[in-house]
Amino acid sequence: MSYCIATYRCFDGKADFHKKAQSIAVGLTVGSWTELPEAKKAEMEKHLGRVLSVDIHEPAAGGDSSASERYADIRIAYPDVNFSADIPALLVTVFGKLSMDGRIRLIDLHFSAAFMSRFPGPKFGLNGVRERLGVHDRPLLMSIFKSVIGHDLSGLREQFYGQAVGGVDLIKDDEILFENPLTPIGKRVETCMQAAEQAQRETGQKLLYAVNLTGPTSKLAANAKQAIEAGANALLFNVLAYGFDVLHELSADPDIRVPIAAHPALAGAIYPSPHYGIGASVLLGKLMRLAGADLVLFPSPYGSVVMPREENMAIQHALTTTELTVDYISRYDSDNATGRSGAATEQPAAGLKTSFPVPSAGIHPGLVPLILRDFGQDVVVNAGGGIHGHPMGTAAGGRAFRQAIQAASQSVKLADAAAQADNLELKTALELWGNRE
Repeated sequence: MSYCIATYRCFDGKADFHKKAQSIAVGLTVGSWTELPEAKKAEMEKHLGRVLSVDIHEPAAGGDSSASERYADIRIAYPDVNFSADIPALLVTVFGKLSMDGRIRLIDLHFSAAFMSRFPGPKFGLNGVRERLGVHDRPLLMSIFKSVIGHDLSGLREQFYGQAVGGVDLIKDDEILFENPLTPIGKRVETCMQAAEQAQRETGQKLLYAVNLTGPTSKLAANAKQAIEAGANALLFNVLAYGFDVLHELSADPDIRVPIAAHPALAGAIYPSPHYGIGASVLLGKLMRLAGADLVLFPSPYGSVVMPREENMAIQHALTTTELTVDYISRYDSDNATGRSGAATEQPAAGLKTSFPVPSAGIHPGLVPLILRDFGQDVVVNAGGGIHGHPMGTAAGGRAFRQAIQAASQSVKLADAAAQADNLELKTALELWGNRE
């Protein structure tokens, strides 16, 4: 038997959490147990959920935060035989109607090796993206189009070229740039890739352009292939608006031969509450990687849309380490079916590539040392206004970030780097936005 394991955080001042766990394990699988005749129990045994652990936290005295509330972390194993091997089926099983049952949050998921075997994961992954760019010894730099709605192709090309010649490694569309008569996806790709080629002749640097993949779900694959035919070498995808299974199908399609960057649009409706929803490391970490995202954007702890640092680190862990699967070990009292417990051991996610973490929102050059401190070298520094808002122009904004990345990678203080005569762009950026190192 193989199982996927869900971990919940359940808040209640008076509940019997052991009883609650048992009701979840039974209610989300066989529906009832004690009322079943013995012959039926034997038949339904393979479908029964297992309570693995109930870790109760009593409230701390003299506080009013969630840390002072009574809660329990409940781990339940769900038999793979109960659901088809797709992410929607798993999510409906482990958190469908349960998500509406009071103050309860899905904070972790582990997948069985059998379930994971149906998912190839990222087609390129972190190392594959580096290989495409030919950059292996530093963090990557991404920039974002700004003010894209209403621009024609010439205006878009001008923005693109300014970013490209500034030394960025990746440029992505704004997630709200949809199919439109001014910049249709095929013409947009052709125009921007021509600008990329011009910039590469001047800088010698390769670049990926993640064009926003939009339209009706039934046409997404065709639209992606049209963009690739026009020269697109990466895609941006609003995963949560379409669903994880759509990302999985796009990533697994052999004709979609470019990296996919996952945008976190709508995630704020799901992960931020301490009492409800799905934990960020599951939503923007494990499930994105499993479904095939090569790069994953998420709010940073530093800028304008702030996510707590510990959640960022949990996302990074989910994207860049191998502990996604479990082997279930059955250890239970056969006389107490609804109270069965067990243990799980983490196993390597064999063959599943890692995904590039992309902390985003409100990033400027003065934040680069913090990003590298927390994420190391395997991170994409993602900037919008921090590039376009540079007083010396967009290209100078890109150069300021590259100077900050070089300094931070070599453990040089930004202030010292900015004092160098050839780092005027960094000096100007720090004067405008400050230095957070």
